[in-house]
Amino acid sequence: MKHILVGSAVACAAVLSAVAGEKTVGTGDAFKGPVGLQLYSLRDSFKKDVPGTLDAVKALGFKYVELAGTYGLSAGEFRTMLDARGLVAIAGHFPMDRYLKDPDGLAKEAKELGLQYTGVAWYGHKSPLDEAQCLKMAADFNAAGKNMAERGLKFYYHNHGYEFHPHGDGTLFDLLMAKTDPNTVFFQMDVLWTLFPGQDPAKLMAKYGPRWHLVHLKDLRKGVQGDMSGKTPVTNDVALGTGQVDYAALLKAAQKAGVKWYFIEDESPTVTEQLPVSLKFLSGISW
Repeated sequence: MKHILVGSAVACAAVLSAVAGEKTVGTGDAFKGPVGLQLYSLRDSFKKDVPGTLDAVKALGFKYVELAGTYGLSAGEFRTMLDARGLVAIAGHFPMDRYLKDPDGLAKEAKELGLQYTGVAWYGHKSPLDEAQCLKMAADFNAAGKNMAERGLKFYYHNHGYEFHPHGDGTLFDLLMAKTDPNTVFFQMDVLWTLFPGQDPAKLMAKYGPRWHLVHLKDLRKGVQGDMSGKTPVTNDVALGTGQVDYAALLKAAQKAGVKWYFIEDESPTVTEQLPVSLKFLSGISW
């Protein structure tokens, strides 16, 4: 597997080098990105018209995307559609079971899509999450991270808000960080699902710096009170800069931490109206 890992590292370095030399949509004098779109944001549109929705993504100025499925198409078919529009898939979410039961099949699919990162957005558990379940979660992530690393890919977990129950001097999320291998298990901060359970996204970003490789840029409607359920109506997703998140503090901390990829994820029914607002906000933010 050594030659695969070396090849993957070279390819990844080439992409990052190219990104470093370009200005992506949603960036400005302070925030450098790179900014992409989690395509799940447009899931309803994809169900009706895949090529038309990808055209809309391109028209918004996005080049980089994160995936959460291929909407009835094979990996190869979806990749062809992305390539035709100059869209580059960097990361994708897959079910947890596949990392443990079908790592070869998952890796094959990910490579057909051109991915560097493969992630998990939700870990099945009995609510509320407790120490025993968190330790099982960490063990599964370590196995998944090892499986993906052996196949030339990076594994990451996207926090979802239910991981912050008190534990010892911290939270279960702290336990998860402590029990996972920093060399093979990386993290994607979902900003809404960090704020919603009562955490400070900028402080958590600074605390675990290099473990954060990716970020989901989201904002929570003003006045909404959160909890640790990991659930809230999608209408509480609002355009960046119009909600509760202190984005100047977060993005400053994220850039200092060396976050590699930023993806807007907007699950609201008014996503098409909100995306241009979010992009304008990111390009004009300062600190």
